[in-house]
Amino acid sequence: MAQPLMPKATAVWLVDNTSLTFDQISDYCGLHILEVQAIADGEVASGMQGLDPTTNGQLTKEEIIRCEDNIENRIKMAIPSNPMPKARQKGAKYTPISKRQDRPDAIAWLIRSYPELSDAQICRLIGTTKQTINSIRDKTHRSSTSIKPQSPVYLGLCEGGDLATSINKARLKSGSNHQQTEPLQPIEITKISEDKVSNDENDVLEKFSQSNPTAEEIFGSAPKSIEVEEINSDDIFGPSNTKKVQAEE
Repeated sequence: MAQPLMPKATAVWLVDNTSLTFDQISDYCGLHILEVQAIADGEVASGMQGLDPTTNGQLTKEEIIRCEDNIENRIKMAIPSNPMPKARQKGAKYTPISKRQDRPDAIAWLIRSYPELSDAQICRLIGTTKQTINSIRDKTHRSSTSIKPQSPVYLGLCEGGDLATSINKARLKSGSNHQQTEPLQPIEITKISEDKVSNDENDVLEKFSQSNPTAEEIFGSAPKSIEVEEINSDDIFGPSNTKKVQAEE
């Protein structure tokens, strides 16, 4: 049953201005009967101003009189004369302006990662249109050169639970399922004995010594000793002046 606007204020007015029972008022306002009794005793909503439901079209005076005459009757909400607002139909999700430039990246990521998703599911997830999806798929979008596929969950365009639900529905509908690949077997490492290693090293050294000539074979053996002729200063600069003077004397 629909409840009136401001049910507690409406209950205050009905308690003060009618002879309806607490049970009738609690049923109409959606309150507990003890709460209505506390309102009547002044323990609850003592300073609250009552709201007349007959002035806003939620209740008629005839309905009040009918219920006052018989305590078994239940108050019925009046049919409003003004048209009630319609509930918003399900459609594309609203995307904040600050995140709309990230939608092409999210669409490209969904198309590449989960091709089983339909265009309608992508539209509901990130709030786009089928025309935009087709332009990104055909690479005719105006920003195709700068698109970098990124997860819509990472970009904050949808929740991870909503994405997982849409993927599961798409896989069940198409009958496809991504199976995880089995991991590769670990490589067994065998122990090599020290004798084998030493033998291999000796073979390598022997081959290296046979293939590479020594320095003596290329340049010849170096002489054991080299005789150096002694040279004094007179041989280079001639006899000094002191020696000449002594010779003249």
